[in-house]
Amino acid sequence: MKNPVIAVALSGGIDSLVSGYLLKLKYKHIFGIHFTTGYEKEPVDLLLLEKQLGFPVTSIDLSKNFEKKVIRYFVETYLEGKTPNPCIICNKEIKFGKLLHHAQNMGADFLATGHYATIINPISFLYKKISHCYLEKGSDPLKDQSYFLSLLSENQLRKIIFPLSGMTKEDVKQFAGSKNLTATHPSESQDICFIHDNNFPEFILRKQGIRPQSGNIVDHNGKIVGRHKGLHKYTIGQRRGIDCPAKEPYYVKQIDIKNNILKVCFKKDLSGQTFKIGQINWNFSDRKIIPDIMTKIRYSHKGALSTLTLNGSCGQVVFNEPQNAITPGQTAVFYKDTRVLGAGIIQ
Repeated sequence: MKNPVIAVALSGGIDSLVSGYLLKLKYKHIFGIHFTTGYEKEPVDLLLLEKQLGFPVTSIDLSKNFEKKVIRYFVETYLEGKTPNPCIICNKEIKFGKLLHHAQNMGADFLATGHYATIINPISFLYKKISHCYLEKGSDPLKDQSYFLSLLSENQLRKIIFPLSGMTKEDVKQFAGSKNLTATHPSESQDICFIHDNNFPEFILRKQGIRPQSGNIVDHNGKIVGRHKGLHKYTIGQRRGIDCPAKEPYYVKQIDIKNNILKVCFKKDLSGQTFKIGQINWNFSDRKIIPDIMTKIRYSHKGALSTLTLNGSCGQVVFNEPQNAITPGQTAVFYKDTRVLGAGIIQ
């Protein structure tokens, strides 16, 4: 493929803007594509993007897909007593699902975004055929987004370009300044882009049209220590909002949806060493037992050495040392050095 057609996903932020500019310097056939979710505070100035980048930018309305795939998943997961990760699902189902499909229908061979991660795929080797595509961490340890991309399939990775993979955030800012590039959305994007006031419980109640149900808060001995105002307000490891006086702060240990009970404990009792995992997206060897791999159980987790035992799309993880607040619904991502081996949902 001598002259591939590249679609660049443009959010209006500086990362995707620089990505588009860098690709324009390297490839002949480029167009921009912006998608809307229905939760934007204000529209992106597409004309300003076109003026700065020198190629056309099209807007695609993905609000129905976003509502169905991301919002519904987010709300239902919370109501099951688990903690969702909507960014991971959005990447899999929307950005590199529906948006990639639209880009391909418009003639694109690859879709590029401003993510800080690295993909080893055909375009990485000047379009030569390679037997296996996989994901690696980006160069900037503070901005690496491989965790949020870990559920992408190998087929998706074959069609994606990350122009910022070898850059740090500071590199991007300096480059943008040198080229007089101006973001139409100067602020950094939030993790939960569809909740602008950070009030998750209210958003969930509003979407479901339900009223919160109060219930008992119990400690590790089963003793009632207080009352909660709705289990949708809590996640594993949470400290704030429990409001039960004790010799030391309580943390959420378990959310019992069936009995409408919030189980709490002290911090020393919050850690665990083993968990089950489902919906595994595996992109490495076919071995059943994989020792000494680094497992991250949330984005802010530094990762810890563990052994993964695979059984089809399910498995079990055993950490070498106990880890704090292993949370059902969150994504566990497995690394060997910088390479992403796979990921799955904590059960």
